[in-house]
Amino acid sequence: MFLRFMLLALIFTLTSCGARKSAVGNQATVVDRQDDYAQLPDFYNDAEDIIEEVGEETFSIIDYALQFLGTKYKYGGTTPQGMDCSGLVYTCFLENNIELPRSSRDMALLGDELELKQLKLGDLLFFKTDRRKKNINHVGLVVELDEDNIFFIHSSTSRGVIISALNENYWKEHFVMARRIL
Repeated sequence: MFLRFMLLALIFTLTSCGARKSAVGNQATVVDRQDDYAQLPDFYNDAEDIIEEVGEETFSIIDYALQFLGTKYKYGGTTPQGMDCSGLVYTCFLENNIELPRSSRDMALLGDELELKQLKLGDLLFFKTDRRKKNINHVGLVVELDEDNIFFIHSSTSRGVIISALNENYWKEHFVMARRIL
């Protein structure tokens, strides 16, 4: 518990510079002014409710993913020294004894396809971000839902492991599908 508190304090410290607080439902979410990326400092406050809603396994995957916030991007990486988007998802599921394919394109073939209104925490979002290619090449893990938005953790080439909102223009334009693995 102390380690989680220290992690949250570190995340809050790292994200508070140049950030503003905004209300999302009943929770306070820190949003970066430049890019409107969201952070989740209150994730553990609702841990019991989240576990009851999605189960311990899904909570554990999200919990593990949040520990990588701020990790730099590294193509093919799967460690705290650097990771790519599929490396983040692959590592978090593997930590919970669930082996997924290593690429986002192959991950997108697993589980059940969902409509956005069906999403739960722990579901995966898939994107095509390279206009020259027709393949899925990006994946994110849903970590928060509210009436207005879907927040997902992923590794971006420019900012490393961050939390973004699906309603941001870039992500909305490149979104392909959502899938549930668990």
